[in-house]
Amino acid sequence: MKIIFSPECIKYKSPGHPESPERVKLTYEYLKDTNIFQFIEPEPAKDEDILLAHSPELLNAVKAGSFFDLDTPALPNIFDYAKLSAGAAIKAAELAVTGETAFSLMRPPGHHSGRNSVAGFCYFNNIAIAIKKINASRSTILDIDCHHGNGTEEIFFGDKKVLYVSLHQSPLYPGTGLVSQDNCINYPLSAGTEEKEYLSTLEKAIVKIKEFAPEIVGISAGFDTYIGDPITNLNLEIESYEKIGTLIRGLDIPCFSILEGGYSADMRQCVYSFLKGLE
Repeated sequence: MKIIFSPECIKYKSPGHPESPERVKLTYEYLKDTNIFQFIEPEPAKDEDILLAHSPELLNAVKAGSFFDLDTPALPNIFDYAKLSAGAAIKAAELAVTGETAFSLMRPPGHHSGRNSVAGFCYFNNIAIAIKKINASRSTILDIDCHHGNGTEEIFFGDKKVLYVSLHQSPLYPGTGLVSQDNCINYPLSAGTEEKEYLSTLEKAIVKIKEFAPEIVGISAGFDTYIGDPITNLNLEIESYEKIGTLIRGLDIPCFSILEGGYSADMRQCVYSFLKGLE
């Protein structure tokens, strides 16, 4: 398995912010110490890649730092970091097209960023950019972050080439994903949901994905569904993620994954468990 990572992504931080560089740094070190993964450095996405999913107004606002969102601060050089994270997602998708399984271990995350908005720690929507870049005739995005990927749903709503499927806690930020509409299938889960119910719901989602018959599946891989996560309330265990990965592997469809959320000290073990399942 290929892991897309650049040390550049751990060079920015906002004091006290849960989306910290340590969460990725510790995960990188943990995975590297296993000696079983090949690490690849990404190239930044080009402006024209960003514009596949976002408006020129958003591109220019992130470039200039002329936006305001309490959760998504206009940090120095954030445009460069966001472009590199988007480029890593593109690289992971391109590897999947060739039959490789790839995981982008980068930040900032992306799935709350809409066509014309930053939100929820996200500047550019990495998975949306990657899916649009490879331009398959049929693609699926499976979002397993604890928060609904409202930005991804907004970008692809009504797009017959893309099926968006999300399992997420509700009620929880951003408060969307309560119903399924058109090409967007949502599975809101109550606080306290345990592994058995989660996996049963994922099995239903996988049936929907099989029916859609995509050429490629992109995974918005959040690890804030873990029982020890400090800002969410689902009850998955470390071992649950291997089972999730195994179910996804059972699709037998080329797939790639990109990091979204996950804020506990155990995120590194959760990621490793997920990758074991995928392989």
